[in-house]
Amino acid sequence: MPKLELGPIGLLPPSAAAMGIFHPEKGSGMDLVEGEHIPTDEAINKAAHEILTRRNPTLFPGPMVLWGWNEEAMHKAELAMDLVREVPGMNVIPMPDYRPIYPKIDPEAVINPCHPNLTIQHNKIETCILIGVHCHFANITLKMIRANTNCYT
Repeated sequence: MPKLELGPIGLLPPSAAAMGIFHPEKGSGMDLVEGEHIPTDEAINKAAHEILTRRNPTLFPGPMVLWGWNEEAMHKAELAMDLVREVPGMNVIPMPDYRPIYPKIDPEAVINPCHPNLTIQHNKIETCILIGVHCHFANITLKMIRANTNCYT
């Protein structure tokens, strides 16, 4: 499998799926990091390293976590906030809705899914975690982040 490069890559980078990169099978004990399947423990260590050593770590909770639809969503939200409390200086910028925010967004208050790179560039975010975001929006968001920023997601 090809390895994903940290951006900025340029206009219209291919999606990870188009590059032949797919998630490992559930229950395999493997996770996807930079386009490679690695053991879960190594993936957690890599994520912790990036979150703790890069500038402006930020959590972007999406609607599947923000709105507390069920017990599972509420549990994930609690775990996410535990992470925020453990990481020094970690910011939280919600992604409550997928509809475009026009004519002007406040990049310090929310992330606009149509232009996530603007929020990341404005806040000089070099590492972030997206949680509770529907996969079809996450795919677009990750592609745009990789195209225009050096943010490790």
